Amino acid sequence: MNTQKSIKQVMLTATLTGVLAVGTLGLTSGFASVQTVSAATPSKVTTSDSQMALKTLNSFYKPALKGQFPGNASAFTVGKTTRDQVVKAFGKPDKAMTDADGFDTYHAEMGNPGYAFNYKLTKIREMRYFGTTVERQTNIGGITMKMLLKNWYTPSATTTIKNGKMKQTKVTYVRGAYQLEFIFNSSTELDHINLREKGL
Repeated sequence: MNTQKSIKQVMLTATLTGVLAVGTLGLTSGFASVQTVSAATPSKVTTSDSQMALKTLNSFYKPALKGQFPGNASAFTVGKTTRDQVVKAFGKPDKAMTDADGFDTYHAEMGNPGYAFNYKLTKIREMRYFGTTVERQTNIGGITMKMLLKNWYTPSATTTIKNGKMKQTKVTYVRGAYQLEFIFNSSTELDHINLREKGL
């Protein structure tokens, strides 16, 4: 009887050790993919997230009057800053423009938002702000159309645009000599923010 009990204990210990070892391997190999999914999948928006998103929204209001974005790209001005100056500050783009209507694209990295720049005669014609990919709800991912209209009031224009098969809503605010355009995929999903000279 003691022998049977000892055999059962040895088998149970071996089984548990095997399960733990396999579980640890699975955890190690699967951890990155779980993080990737959670980073890409929007989480429920909290009050704190909404407050941070509103702060992000309002950070665009004053700089737009000077043809600028807040944050990392605050040294760049639409119509003045050259492509060489952007490349000197940001490095070579992750995806370079291929024609006059194209954009130099800089992908978002940990803690740094993504940007895209279009040039006319080597000077910035349009800047795009894509926000961050991690904790996006605290950045432009938390900016809704309702939030925008409530805080910035009536826009200068609202139009529907086509992006491939997708229909987007462009909400435009004129800020001095410039216009700030909020491009929404839906009323609760802000895709990106454009800044360009008024009337272009």
